[in-house]
Amino acid sequence: MKKISILGCGWLGFPLAKALLENNFSVNGSTTSTEKLLSLENAGIFPFLIELGEASINGNVSEFLERSQVLIIDIPPKLRGTVTENFVAKIKNLIPFIEKSGIKKVLFVSSTSVYSDGCELVTEETIVNPDTESGIQLVACEKLLQNNSHFETTVVRFGGLIGEDRNPIRFLAGRTNIENPNAPINLIHQEDCIGIILKIIESNCWGETFNAVAPFHPSREDYYTQKAKEYNLEPPIFATSKPSFGKTILSDKLGIVLNYQFIKDTL
Repeated sequence: MKKISILGCGWLGFPLAKALLENNFSVNGSTTSTEKLLSLENAGIFPFLIELGEASINGNVSEFLERSQVLIIDIPPKLRGTVTENFVAKIKNLIPFIEKSGIKKVLFVSSTSVYSDGCELVTEETIVNPDTESGIQLVACEKLLQNNSHFETTVVRFGGLIGEDRNPIRFLAGRTNIENPNAPINLIHQEDCIGIILKIIESNCWGETFNAVAPFHPSREDYYTQKAKEYNLEPPIFATSKPSFGKTILSDKLGIVLNYQFIKDTL
């Protein structure tokens, strides 16, 4: 039975681990919360308490990676608000452990924030030019992993993550003066995030970079106004005094290379 290690069993990593189990993989899963260890174990996941730091790593990383064929890195950088971190340093600390483990395949969960909003239509061939600290550090981490000769890395750049329990309208409802009403949305449903990762592993598709955004790009104003109605929430009010700007992320490569068909092609 093939073993996969998932570094970061959070909102996406936990259901991904359960999907891998259903597909007859053995799964090691990490968390930074002692309270979550039992939940992982009860789900059939081998639980590990691991926290990457900028100077060191807490937890038994060597055992976590041992005898795994694939490592999935799904730990988003914490760069919002007043708390910031050196995410690149964390990944640098992890790489020697990957090299020593003998793992040959790595999947890195990245973000479309690596592209600037100055772009219009964005493909994997678009030059990355991030305009946020998160995007800057993700690009650096992508390069660190993909340039390493000890293993092959596939990067998946997800758009905004949504799911049955998660939609930005819950934070936007009732707000006023929201900018960029005519900018397109670039979102992806949790089910497709999992489906795409499973397809990459099933297809043994390594050394690639994929954009992963649903082929559904209404304007922010149209989409969130409609979602407010569906959720019975107060609609947000958008500002129209300034011109809108934003990128449209294209994920055509998923269909061409992986023959992937979106489960949630409208959101």
